[in-house]
Amino acid sequence: MLLSILCATPGALHYIIEEEQKMKELANLFMVFFRIGAFTFGGGYAMLPMLQREVVEKYHWATEDELMDYFAIGQCTPGIIAINTATFVGYKNRGVIGAIAATLGMITPSIIIITLIAAFLTNFADLAVVKHAFNGIRACVCVLIFNAVTKLAKKSVVDNICLGICIAVLLLSLFTPLSPALIVVLAGAAGVLFKRTGIAGGAKK
Repeated sequence: MLLSILCATPGALHYIIEEEQKMKELANLFMVFFRIGAFTFGGGYAMLPMLQREVVEKYHWATEDELMDYFAIGQCTPGIIAINTATFVGYKNRGVIGAIAATLGMITPSIIIITLIAAFLTNFADLAVVKHAFNGIRACVCVLIFNAVTKLAKKSVVDNICLGICIAVLLLSLFTPLSPALIVVLAGAAGVLFKRTGIAGGAKK
């Protein structure tokens, strides 16, 4: 009996260590997305700089190309783009349970903050200090988004075809009533078409 226990102990310890490591990774996923959800104002695109720093540069949970793919898919799928992106990142790293951990981390700060505001303050948005604070936050968010977009554009716009699609998307978003989801689908279709016809391959900058 004792011999059996001793023989099984290394395997049991290995299993315990593996499970503990998995729990740490899940907790880390939750906390990282909790911070992103708690300290980013302005919606999904405003979260892009922090997502880029935490997900791509710090933890290497995704590459910049993968992050942009997640944003594009998140734009086309139902739900909030930031939550969709968190779900994709979590699923890539720890499967379904990772997706749940990352998603819960992203939405928990909003639930807490909204609950506190609803419980303790009335006419929150009409408070002068809140208006002034959000004016400064919006200006900051614009700069952070621009900085993130310029970094990603250097890797995403790799040839003249990509540049043309980028300009076309900008014009469509500015001067037409087309939804962002439809524009993303059209841009993807254009990329596939140019690739299959061989135009993209011969249009390097």
